[in-house]
Amino acid sequence: MAAIPQAPEILRAPQSTYVDIVRWLPPLSAFNKHAILALFDTETSTSSIQLHSYSNNSLTPQSEWTPPSRISTLKTSPRSHLAIAATFSSELYLLKLFGYEDNEISLAASINRETTTGFHTGCVSGVDLSDGGGECVSVGEDGRVNLIKLVGDSSNLSYQRVFDGNGLVSFRCVKWASPTEFVTGGYGFGLQWWDVRKPGDMPVAQFKGNLGQGKASGMVHSIDIHPSRKHTCLAGGSSGTMFAWDLRWQHKPIILSGVSDSGTATHSISESDVWEVQYDSYTKPSNNSSISSSRILPAMICSEDGILAVVEQGEEPLELLAEPCAINSFDIDRHNPADVICSLDWESVVILSRP
Repeated sequence: MAAIPQAPEILRAPQSTYVDIVRWLPPLSAFNKHAILALFDTETSTSSIQLHSYSNNSLTPQSEWTPPSRISTLKTSPRSHLAIAATFSSELYLLKLFGYEDNEISLAASINRETTTGFHTGCVSGVDLSDGGGECVSVGEDGRVNLIKLVGDSSNLSYQRVFDGNGLVSFRCVKWASPTEFVTGGYGFGLQWWDVRKPGDMPVAQFKGNLGQGKASGMVHSIDIHPSRKHTCLAGGSSGTMFAWDLRWQHKPIILSGVSDSGTATHSISESDVWEVQYDSYTKPSNNSSISSSRILPAMICSEDGILAVVEQGEEPLELLAEPCAINSFDIDRHNPADVICSLDWESVVILSRP
């Protein structure tokens, strides 16, 4: 793995509880930067979502909201101060940030077992909020895919069942590709492309992977789709595997890390689970003058064995962090992609500011 030309500035912010997920928020102004953290206290078995401000190389808690159970997935809207959080207990919460008072988290709407039946059974493993914040899609380990619409003033949520695997399949993650299309991922390195305009309850395209040296039990943990290349889905999962699925060549995945179904090895980032993948707009392609639509743009990953790295097709990965514990999640600031926030397994948050 290659070293980066110039080391980033690193802030380490220890927390008193386990940090499940971290996400940046859209800025209120040029001088206001905030992040949202999903935390879990292992001693009291209580969860919290905290709003933190980031300034002067310091991360400061501003407000807190307490859900009834542990957060399993958390996403923020890129253009509005909304967040969607789901739990291991089949609940989903729409949170409004800075809604009524400065630096406040408030519950805008929810779906829970007391008021809504049949939403999910067990863990809601993945959610994604549309760019406009008007729709959300959720997937679960129960094999259900739901489309959630914000009704009227957003104080009510209604959902539509897109698919129910009846326990025969299981999903781990989901990502919008367009206002009407999204991609799901889960067991067997499988990906499914859905179009809500199409009739029926089946995906319009799907990839059944057999990656990672024939390990059919492999799982896709994370998906990302670049806004300028919506035909290509980036996926990360078990055994250090990272690949791209192009709808134009649906049966030929592009392996970026790990081992392909033919046994061909690529630059391997990690041998453990890749927990999250995101396209990295800060890193410019090495051969920018001849970049084509078929070439995969640079992306960032974090892994169970503590690696945070940038991956580019055909190039050596660039290592940003190598921690003695797992990096559970990270987020690249869309408005300033030089800044990256990470959650570490050892109750800590790390912020990297790249030069």
